[in-house]
Amino acid sequence: MSQPPRGRVLPPEDDWAALAVDETSLSWRRGSDIRVFAAAGYALALQVAHPTVGAGVSQLSQYREDPIGRFQRTSDFTNQIIYGGPEGAARMGKAVRDLHKHVKGVRDDGERYHALEPEAYAWVHATGAEAIVKGHEHFGIRFTEGEREDFWAEWRRIGRFLGIRWRDLPETWVGFESYRDEMLFGRLEHSVCLDEVWESMENPILPRRIRELPGPGPELLRRLIVHGTRLNTVGMMSPLLRKRLGFSWSRAEEAEFQFNGMLARAATPVMPASLKCTGPGYAARRGEAIAAGKTASLETSPHLVASA
Repeated sequence: MSQPPRGRVLPPEDDWAALAVDETSLSWRRGSDIRVFAAAGYALALQVAHPTVGAGVSQLSQYREDPIGRFQRTSDFTNQIIYGGPEGAARMGKAVRDLHKHVKGVRDDGERYHALEPEAYAWVHATGAEAIVKGHEHFGIRFTEGEREDFWAEWRRIGRFLGIRWRDLPETWVGFESYRDEMLFGRLEHSVCLDEVWESMENPILPRRIRELPGPGPELLRRLIVHGTRLNTVGMMSPLLRKRLGFSWSRAEEAEFQFNGMLARAATPVMPASLKCTGPGYAARRGEAIAAGKTASLETSPHLVASA
């Protein structure tokens, strides 16, 4: 098993301005469309199906005890890297890497792992690009061929803030597609962690203020979340990937998934700009807390329940 890279991998301060994205970039303009959040479960499934990522999440993550808080922390990381400017991106990138220095142990198959293994660490970042591009393809505004290449170039730059070296990911989107398929069908596997994460998706923990509401509302909301999560997560997978990871899929589910995508795409002309690009607003609301190193708990992030 590969070891985490030694020596300095984070970019020097002189490189920050050139690496950071701004409001003219595709990452900024398209990376936080509210409709793309529907692909979050798909990205998570791809991540935890990697043996190293799955081991770390299963053994050390708090997704079972505090799924909404964990989602907020992930949102903090992602939004700060894209919308936090050069200094904010560098600060968050270092924090993410420092956090993962301590994620290590022994997998179920007896192999030792470390979260900073270059392959696993880069794969997690790569799944974000896959989710954004594929999420827009189904729910939002399809990227052109040129836009995919430009977006991928930006995504690699963003990855440098996280300590992902240039050589850890392909240079082009075409190269990424080959790399992605090699990972999907040669490296990923059905795992205990995937089952655990799926179980948590099917049993979402609602915030207390919602759980304590009278009447059938909380249970109806829970069922709606479970149905939507399954539909979007499994729907984003190719038939071959569903088979490899052990997910069933019916014609009725496919029809509903396609219909929902059609409605979401049709909404583009009437959607407020703030929903097509939620990141700047999120970064503004959370900026002070993020700078102070604070993350939300289950009870303080009820607005995220629909995305948990």
